[in-house]
Amino acid sequence: MRARWWVVGGAALVVVLAAGIAFFSLRSASEGDARGGGSSTVDVPPPPGDGSPSVDASPAAAGTWWRPKAGLTWQWQLSGKLDRSVDAQVYDIDGQDSSAADVAALKAAGRRVICYVNAGAFEDWRPDAKRFPKAVLGKDLDGWPGERWLDIRQWAKLEPILAARFDTCRAKGFDAVEPDNVDGYANESGFPLTAADQLTFNRRLAALAHRRGLAVGLKNDVEQAAQLEPYFDFAVNEECAQYDECGKLAVFVKAGKPVFHVEYEQESGGFCPESRRLGFSSLRKKPELDAWREVC
Repeated sequence: MRARWWVVGGAALVVVLAAGIAFFSLRSASEGDARGGGSSTVDVPPPPGDGSPSVDASPAAAGTWWRPKAGLTWQWQLSGKLDRSVDAQVYDIDGQDSSAADVAALKAAGRRVICYVNAGAFEDWRPDAKRFPKAVLGKDLDGWPGERWLDIRQWAKLEPILAARFDTCRAKGFDAVEPDNVDGYANESGFPLTAADQLTFNRRLAALAHRRGLAVGLKNDVEQAAQLEPYFDFAVNEECAQYDECGKLAVFVKAGKPVFHVEYEQESGGFCPESRRLGFSSLRKKPELDAWREVC
């Protein structure tokens, strides 16, 4: 879950895959190093099998995308006027609500920029809402009016919609994507989703991003963090300290990947010592995720 309060329309661009690969292969690795974590072409062997479905689920054999390093500072803002003056190496902002000019300005200032996209739930105010067939719409998300869980098993119906959203992120110049609500199996979704269904869907999301030259973050889903870490470049987490789950995300830091973490209810003095010990990039934020932040 996450907070969001205002929406501005965005347009999806479909870019030919071959051209995209050629473009990203020409990006300078030194640019990435200057911004905290380099871009490089790396052969990535498939992680060990765990018995779950593997169709379309393997990471790309080789690709060029940003590979962030553990310890980067970050800012997460999904509501209010974007404050580009925050001293952070990484910004995580809404892919639809943010313009290409916003992204360009942040990158010109030396920031890396993550594109927030809702991947596991339907939102009735998004401009592409009519593209979702009724058959994939499940129960309402508790506390989030206008949102409904998706049947993530129906990949053939969801992939074109999500691919278009990721293409928009790439066209606007984002470095990475943060797909939200990727833990429907652990919620009352209205569908008999299993842990194996979720693993397959999440791995497919990672491959979808990587094929577009975008880094990708695992949002929450801490129970499957160890199985999914090899496929993802970073993690984004809400309130793992509140629910005593932070240790499950340590696999990312051990692999040299950042955990971008926020708490809402706890005072920073209560969770920051443990966050520093684990090597997390932790903030205290307001639930509406405006520009305010308190850094560990």
